Amino acid sequence: MKIAYYPGCTLKTRAKNLEDAALAALRVLGIAAVELPRWNCCGAVYSLTDDDLIHQVAPVRDLIRVKEQGAETVMTLCSMCYNTLARANRLMREDEEKRHTLNTFMDEEPDYHGEVEVHHLLTLLRDRIGWKTLAAKVRRPLTGLKVAPYYGCTLVRPRPVSIDPRPDQPTILDDFLRALGAEPVDYPARIECCGAYNILSEPDAAHRASANVLASAERHGAELVITSCPLCEYNLGTCQNQVLPHGEGLRPLPTLYFSQLLALALGVGNEELGLELSPASSLKLVAERISPIHQA
Repeated sequence: MKIAYYPGCTLKTRAKNLEDAALAALRVLGIAAVELPRWNCCGAVYSLTDDDLIHQVAPVRDLIRVKEQGAETVMTLCSMCYNTLARANRLMREDEEKRHTLNTFMDEEPDYHGEVEVHHLLTLLRDRIGWKTLAAKVRRPLTGLKVAPYYGCTLVRPRPVSIDPRPDQPTILDDFLRALGAEPVDYPARIECCGAYNILSEPDAAHRASANVLASAERHGAELVITSCPLCEYNLGTCQNQVLPHGEGLRPLPTLYFSQLLALALGVGNEELGLELSPASSLKLVAERISPIHQA
């Protein structure tokens, strides 16, 4: 199976471990992710200003690149990219006036009417592969590992682009974990914000938000938190030393991208996981609990 793939900017720099692990896992599953040529930044966040259509040009141009490749579906890994592309796609499908304005403005591009389907890797695994098929491919079952699935904001909000039919009580990451043999942890803060871009302007506020997520996961027995967003991973994992003082008695809690856990379970070699970019506590957990297979 081949699928058009939009990587986004951060996956080529600070979040290479999200991409490298995902692409290695997809190869094991027999899926060729074909990176779009000439892709540009999606804009990072979906613009909510009705009269500011210029910020929709970037994601729409990426969707046009998909159409130019003759593909009907594009896959993303980053939840922020997914959210931005999916919402821009919905606008182009449903708002005739704005669609006309954008297509007229992009006069050197072919017109776009929302023909492409935007998928996150998780929905691709659920809808195209299936959890039973994924489970059959597991070489390193994560039996007994208690994992907190962190959905955050952009996988499940707003409701029309949620990757789960129950955005208030999502289960797609839970089902993903069960397919890998892990035990998903149910905890209240799974869809609460980690602090997002407040980390730049109000770092203490962001640290408090992240501490709430980590404390909630820890109280419910989590040994590991998985994310799908580079910003969430930065706030919850990379900045964890700054976050811990904001939670009473909060201890270090390992974090990994969901794609790294997927690749580990599928037996992908250590060299393709990008674990060197993960927090030290995550490396320790992998070494002690998961023991990744080294490829010849």
